[in-house]
Amino acid sequence: MDKIIKIGIVGAGKFGGYHARKCADHPETELIGIHDLNAESRDRLAQQFAVRAFENQHDLLEDCDAVVIAAPASQHGRIARAGLAYGCHLLIEKPIATALDEALDIVQISQAKNLIVQVGHQERFVARAIGLDKIAERPRLIRAHRLNPFSVRGTDTSVTMDLMTHDIDLANWLMGGVPTHVQGRTITRKSDHPDHVWAHLSYPDGDVFLEASRLALQGDRRFEIHYPSGTIEINFNAKTLTHDTPFQMNADFGQHPDAKDSLAAGTEEFIRAIKTNSIPLISAQDGLNAAEIALKVDGHL
Repeated sequence: MDKIIKIGIVGAGKFGGYHARKCADHPETELIGIHDLNAESRDRLAQQFAVRAFENQHDLLEDCDAVVIAAPASQHGRIARAGLAYGCHLLIEKPIATALDEALDIVQISQAKNLIVQVGHQERFVARAIGLDKIAERPRLIRAHRLNPFSVRGTDTSVTMDLMTHDIDLANWLMGGVPTHVQGRTITRKSDHPDHVWAHLSYPDGDVFLEASRLALQGDRRFEIHYPSGTIEINFNAKTLTHDTPFQMNADFGQHPDAKDSLAAGTEEFIRAIKTNSIPLISAQDGLNAAEIALKVDGHL
């Protein structure tokens, strides 16, 4: 595809605004409009970018080559199915969907129609900036903590789907596959879904222990990777790294463009995949894998 890509945004909240800015600024895209069920939100964001506010989602989809889905997580599957029906390429904020049948449909329909679907597991771009994708060894142990203070945003689904899914996807990527066994423990305190979760994922080459919470007083995002050759410790909040491995790691990864603005890196990857008709760094299948594991952690599968 050599033409300018016409992109619409579904979801006019915080992340919808972020995505609108990336699409509006990119030289190979044209932001054509915003849809949100909340009229005030969609009108405000559309006015900010001088584009049309679409009251009807289907009118927007009809005019687009591609759509960014930044609506609440529980709506991702429904909107994605509609977007694919209109022949739109999709950039879906994580998770790909909160129901397994929806995620499966997204994978199968996009493959059948040769449409690009990228899922917003942004930490892969940060991991790439560090150089984790260049390591040939498989980890023997991964430990991750992703803790946030409580916010109403994201409580339409579990903290597993909202936060832990990032670390599930990273674990799959680094381990080179999906776990053979999944265990989870959940606590529900401030919403209708699990707010604090522990998970143990068993892979053929090693084990992964994850903790995610939206009940913390302060944010904490740490990731430890134990290889046969040594250990890498990453603080995603502070953007610091220490290790005792022989690998060439970028300790100053916080200055890398992919880490400084992973959303822009994701937009660039999405556009590249559309233009070249190639699989993006985080594919629909990757999103399905992460969502299925999250559902198992929550005890739904």
